[in-house]
Amino acid sequence: MRRLSAVLLAAGGSQRLGRPKQLLIWEGEPLVRRAARAALEAGVDELIAVTGAEGDAVAAALAGLDLRVIANERWRDGVGGSIATGVRAASGSAVLLLLADQPGVDAALLAELIAGMEAGHERVACAYAGIVGVPAIFSRPSDLEALRGLSGDRGAAPLLRAPGASVLAIPAPQAACDIDDEQDWRRWQKAQARLQ
Repeated sequence: MRRLSAVLLAAGGSQRLGRPKQLLIWEGEPLVRRAARAALEAGVDELIAVTGAEGDAVAAALAGLDLRVIANERWRDGVGGSIATGVRAASGSAVLLLLADQPGVDAALLAELIAGMEAGHERVACAYAGIVGVPAIFSRPSDLEALRGLSGDRGAAPLLRAPGASVLAIPAPQAACDIDDEQDWRRWQKAQARLQ
């Protein structure tokens, strides 16, 4: 069985929101801690949280969990560098990329992705809003090498969305909401209130 490292991307500056989205509280818990807990409960072998903006506060929000915190000193350059920082630190032969700002992502969804990997698929991603995206698992050596070499604002999407890319897509409408601004946050809260 492949050793699976999860890389939790929690380095962004949240410019559009105006406050650290990693630290928004949902159901009594910061979003970054919820994401970390989901990965651990899903059964990853290793969890690496990549911090940047508000690094000390984000690390404090993760205190007590079984993970490593790695700072991306160049987080302002974009998500690519944070991905590369995390994947370079990972010891697994497969990597699960996940975000701190997708509050609908839970352990059950991540476990579905892991099951897809264990069934032999080298790329497993969430399908929502007409695309495939993160959370996603990569276990093809060439993909891991590409992720280690990312920089700037270039993320993992090209690996998943290239013409002819072989990806096991897991339907995940709950992953469609990521919190970029106050409107996203209010929309999420209202949607959840309607489900109560």
